[in-house]
Amino acid sequence: MRALLKVWLFVLIGAGIGVVLTHDSGYVLMSFGNYTVEMSLALLLLLLAALFGLMYFGIRLLVRTLHLPHDVREWQQTRGSRLAQQAMTRGLLEMSEGNWRGAEKRLVRFADRSETPLLNYLAAARAAQLQGAHDRRDGYIRLAHETMPSADVAVSLTQAELQLADHQLEQALATLKHLRSVAPKHTYVLRLLRRLYEQLGDWERLRELLPELRRRKVEDEPELQRLEIRTHGALLEQAFLAGDERRLGMAWADMPRALRSEPRLLGDYAGYLQESGQDAKAEKLLRDALRKNWNADLIETYGLLELSEPGKHLSEMEKLLIDHPDDPALLLTLGRLSLRAQLWGKARGYLEACIGRDGPAQAYRELGQLLERMEEPQKAIEVYRRGLSGAGGPEPVPLPHQIGKTKVNRPMLQEEPDLPPIRGVPRPEAEPATN
Repeated sequence: MRALLKVWLFVLIGAGIGVVLTHDSGYVLMSFGNYTVEMSLALLLLLLAALFGLMYFGIRLLVRTLHLPHDVREWQQTRGSRLAQQAMTRGLLEMSEGNWRGAEKRLVRFADRSETPLLNYLAAARAAQLQGAHDRRDGYIRLAHETMPSADVAVSLTQAELQLADHQLEQALATLKHLRSVAPKHTYVLRLLRRLYEQLGDWERLRELLPELRRRKVEDEPELQRLEIRTHGALLEQAFLAGDERRLGMAWADMPRALRSEPRLLGDYAGYLQESGQDAKAEKLLRDALRKNWNADLIETYGLLELSEPGKHLSEMEKLLIDHPDDPALLLTLGRLSLRAQLWGKARGYLEACIGRDGPAQAYRELGQLLERMEEPQKAIEVYRRGLSGAGGPEPVPLPHQIGKTKVNRPMLQEEPDLPPIRGVPRPEAEPATN
């Protein structure tokens, strides 16, 4: 367009000169040795204008010719970038559609021409991961590092995510340790470390990480509290399973003071103490806790302790009836303490009161056993039956009244299949048929 305008400009200038010279054409005489050239002024001006135009366009053509290789390269780069952008867009669409293989091919085909090759390789790594191609995934991660070394954090985070998703826990640990050294305050690194320690069951390291998770506000406070309870509960369990009483005590002592009053953790610790034969220690722990805050689970655990002075502890726990007279868990515990103190009448009263207040199935069992020892079998049977009927679930299948008069076939479970004999094991004899 610009060249066309320039041509029209020359034409207009020439036309203007022609119009001017029509009034006074004049002439020009030029002599070159033995040659003489005579022409009108108008013709000379037109020839000069034409010569100027030819020189101008000739120089422009020469410049464009010399600049042609650069223009070709620029065109190729532009075309390559456009193709790379189209390939990346299509590759991401195919990933969304679940075509991992096709997505991988498109993402890496023009990655070297892309304006953002880092994103191409990271996306291709995810596509390879979804195909289970770990070698190709690691290769794309390596290319991403080489393409943009300054993006080490972004690339390593992607690598750690993929390793965690594929349960490559040791590799993920190495990657996250590297990230901790280069970006110690990065919240997402801390979140991935939390996930890793949970999957590894490394509760001690997670316990050490908890203060930083709270300081960096990696999770909201309710989630952090749940995580703390889970972590310290797991540490208590590990110490108990190891059979190390000293380790169990240290796990409790290392727990934040606020968590020691948490019913779940306190109940777990008391239960571990009981199973370790430290009932007296568990009793003091539960008694102090119940004086401060009532909890039905803790009082039930208290009733399971084997205490040397059950009568004394019974009197102590009976004081709780003032504030909780109708609590089934307390009544069950008092019944159990009465049984240990051999106060049969009081035990029966507490257990019957527990059952009367919709107590748990354990109360029926305790009362039924007591009635058996008191030589009241019929009442014991009735209590057992009531306990079973209240155990939940659908009603029993109704049976006909004449079932006692009918002939009952032999249960199928008692029939012996015709099996080949086993070496060294005698084959049982068949029972004689009865009519």
